Amino acid sequence: MESQSSTLLPEGAKARRVYLSLHDQITDGRLCDGETLPGEQRLAETYSVSRVTVRRALDALNERGLIEKRVGSGTRVCSKSINDKRAALNFNTLMPQLVEMGQATTARLLSFSYSQPPDQVVKALGLHPAEKAQIAIRVRASDGVPFSYLTTYVPTLIAQNYSENDLATTPLFKLLERSGVQIDAAHQSVSAALAGPEVAEALNVAEGSALLSLKRVVRDATGKGVEFLSGLYRPDMFSLEMPLTRVGDGMGRHWEPAIGQSDQCDQGPAEQVKL
Repeated sequence: MESQSSTLLPEGAKARRVYLSLHDQITDGRLCDGETLPGEQRLAETYSVSRVTVRRALDALNERGLIEKRVGSGTRVCSKSINDKRAALNFNTLMPQLVEMGQATTARLLSFSYSQPPDQVVKALGLHPAEKAQIAIRVRASDGVPFSYLTTYVPTLIAQNYSENDLATTPLFKLLERSGVQIDAAHQSVSAALAGPEVAEALNVAEGSALLSLKRVVRDATGKGVEFLSGLYRPDMFSLEMPLTRVGDGMGRHWEPAIGQSDQCDQGPAEQVKL
């Protein structure tokens, strides 16, 4: 039996490519809620496909609720309703030995620039609307096999303390601390995503493959945002594990994260290559 995510993909390789590209742009904030998409003809020219192919991709996005087709007024992005319905998983502690894990793997820098970040990053980091950030895309590998596609956003005032070469050779957390940042806390959420063309090629997986999507906002001792991470991970090489403990009495008895407890099961090989 096909999964629900598979049945939502349009028929045809070209239509799936268009669908996955637009899907990624909507879910990561490059296409904002309420924004009007280009017309079918413009999209067909952009992706070098027919209007019929574009229409199939748009129908699939509409079925998933990521866009809304309006006669006479174009096609509008409506990702906010999807995000509002998404359940949040709260992790109450930073992952241990982050720098050591980064040093145990290798990174390949795909792009590096100072540009205007997406609205969700501006809001999360508390940036001014016109403020630029350092945007870097890296692929991390373990024993030569790529497992994560990482996009990081760092405020310019912090990022100017290290170079493009530094980022290609040194874990970002170490660079932040070397720049004088006192990392204090982070908020992290995990969901699922599909591999678009660029990500699929970088991770050596098929287009449309299921990936683990992780977003993390890191803050310093004053509460200011110092990094926004958007990571896509191959589930066959990456997992998140959390020890739990049973607390409470009677009908109020429930599970809670066992913060501060070490356990063999939460430090397995998959956990240790995640960043």
